[in-house]
Amino acid sequence: MIYIHIPFCKQKCSYCNFHFSTSLNFKDEMLHAMKTEIALRKDELQNRTLKSLYFGGGTPSILSVDEISSLIDEVLRYFSFEKDIEVTLEANPDDLDKNFLKQLSGTPVNRLSIGTQSFFEEDLKLMNRAHSASEAESSIKRAQDFGFENLSIDLIYGSPTSNLEIWKENLNKTIALEVPHISSYALTVEPKTALENWISKGKIKSPKEEEQNKEFYYLSDFLKDNGFEHYEVSNFAKPGFYSRHNSAYWKYQEYLGIGPSAHSYNGFDIRSWNVANNQQYIKKLNDKLLAKEEEILSQEDQFNEMIMIGLRTIWGVDLESLKNKFSDRMLEHFQAEIKSKIEDGILIIENSHLKIPEKHWFMADGIASDLFIV
Repeated sequence: MIYIHIPFCKQKCSYCNFHFSTSLNFKDEMLHAMKTEIALRKDELQNRTLKSLYFGGGTPSILSVDEISSLIDEVLRYFSFEKDIEVTLEANPDDLDKNFLKQLSGTPVNRLSIGTQSFFEEDLKLMNRAHSASEAESSIKRAQDFGFENLSIDLIYGSPTSNLEIWKENLNKTIALEVPHISSYALTVEPKTALENWISKGKIKSPKEEEQNKEFYYLSDFLKDNGFEHYEVSNFAKPGFYSRHNSAYWKYQEYLGIGPSAHSYNGFDIRSWNVANNQQYIKKLNDKLLAKEEEILSQEDQFNEMIMIGLRTIWGVDLESLKNKFSDRMLEHFQAEIKSKIEDGILIIENSHLKIPEKHWFMADGIASDLFIV
């Protein structure tokens, strides 16, 4: 599978620390560099038939449909698509007007991941989103009108401008709109963001973990009652609508990341990442050089990643895979660490897979980190 990172946004959200630029001055040069990178790295994926192509960012919908299509055409020069390939475009509600959606419906893009975040104006203003509450709703309806049934929306809970009642209304609105996939995250205060600055100056209150905990479990129970499957800590889907792209990440499959700051993984022991600087990325690719670094993952790194990722999903960690891949020393440490957690009900074993019971999923990352080998 291939991930393409589009490093442009209209404006910076208050909570975001992803790599992007709000200037489009070098957009053409960036798209040319991305196409060069695709050509240079065409032999890195073992499987040349793609199950998934994902445009992330940044804001991919800031591009024109012609620009999106040209990137897809470049991928198709070197790779082929499975018949039922999932081609996802992350999009902001304010970009999804009728003309854009009409043109997009004629491309291979068949899944939209819409950055809704909230259906309430106060939440959106705090987050410095470019869209309004009315656009959050109307963009989903328009996408459906143009045949995009495979939709995902992002929702953020635990904002200082929200509460449990507002959160319930957000979820009721989502159900009414018949969206089949939801990715939902607690508002997190990241370093060097506007949100961190506002909180440090006392302009707004810091998110409360206790409130986020309540809203997370309400989210899970409510969506399951409405036919969703909670298949990863932050992801919910109606049957048949799991994100194939993200599921492949969570199952340790290989992927190729194109664009500044994009990561790649060979499925075994090599991870690489592109420079998170637009000008450096463009300059390197203009010289037909890759703008990436890589690392060989140690046995400990691979073990810790399998634990961290696996314990966030309904599939859990395959104990047979651990047994076949890692040394007796590492496994002995692991067995000793999980023993008390199993006795306390924080971990369970089902069909040779280690899992966290869903009632403890809000603390999944902390539970997993206790099992790391350092």
